[in-house]
Amino acid sequence: LSERQYWGSDLQLPKIPFEEIMYNDESAYKWLCTLKKVGIVLLTGAAARQGELVKLGHRIGFLRLTFYGPTWQVQDKADANNVAYTTGKLCFHTDYPVMQHPPGVQFLHCIKQTAAGGESGVVDGFHVSNKLKQQNPQAYQILSSTAVDYTDVGVDYCDFAMQCKQRIIDVDSRGQAVRINFNNATRDTVFDIPVEKVRPFYAALKEFDDLLNSAEHKFTYKLNPGDIVTFDNWRVLHGRQSYQSGSEVTRHLEGAYADWDVVMSRLRLLRRRVLNRD
Repeated sequence: LSERQYWGSDLQLPKIPFEEIMYNDESAYKWLCTLKKVGIVLLTGAAARQGELVKLGHRIGFLRLTFYGPTWQVQDKADANNVAYTTGKLCFHTDYPVMQHPPGVQFLHCIKQTAAGGESGVVDGFHVSNKLKQQNPQAYQILSSTAVDYTDVGVDYCDFAMQCKQRIIDVDSRGQAVRINFNNATRDTVFDIPVEKVRPFYAALKEFDDLLNSAEHKFTYKLNPGDIVTFDNWRVLHGRQSYQSGSEVTRHLEGAYADWDVVMSRLRLLRRRVLNRD
C-alpha cells in the first residue's frame, strides 16, 4: 500500500460496481486498496437518489460530519453560500483546507446530470508536486514551507466561522508530499509573510497552478446518474466545467466525506476476512 501509482491525462479510471463493494468483501477490499494506491475509484450502478452515500458510509464505518452536514447537495441554489452551489466553473482544488485536519476521502454521487457542460476534472496532486520539485526545487520549498491563511464564514448545517493556516504542499520528514491544501475559494486575503517573500510565493504558486492545469496532467470525465466517484482529498484536486442554469435543477450531486483512519481500519478488517477465507 505504500506504493502509489501516479497518473496524468493518461489515467485509466478504475471502475467497480457499487453493489459489488457493498456486498462482496473481496470487491470492497479491492476498492479501498485501489483508492489508496491510485487515489480515485469510480463506483457504478448506484441508485440515482439521495441516501446511497449513507449506505456507503455504513460499509466503511461512518461518514465525517462537517459544517455542511453529514451529506450535502451540490446543485444550483438561489441563496448559494458556496461557489460549488452555482453553475459556474470550479477550478482545481482540495476541499476544506480551512480545517486543521481536512477530510481524507471524498464521495460524490451523481443523481442528475446536465446534458451540456458539467464535466468533472481531476489532477494527481502528488504527481504534479513531484514534477514541480524536479523542475523548480525552490518553488517546491516555498510552497511546502509557507503558511497560508484560509477562512470560511457562513450558515449551512449550522453557522460557522473557520480560520486556519496551511501549507499548500504538506511534506513528511523526507520532504515527500503527503497532503495538498489548495482552494482559492477559501484562501484568505490576509497573508502575513515578509514583504520580500510575497512575489516569490506567488511565482511558485503560479507555476504549481500552471502544472495542475496543463493538458498532460488533468483528466476529464463526465459522471452519469448512479456513478459515485470516490477520491483521496489529500492527494487529488478536483474541479468542474460550468453549465447552463434552468427553471429546474439540471445537475445534482450528493457529497460526503470520510477520514482516512476510518477507511484504513475497514481496509485492514477486509484484508483479514479475505485472507482467512482463502
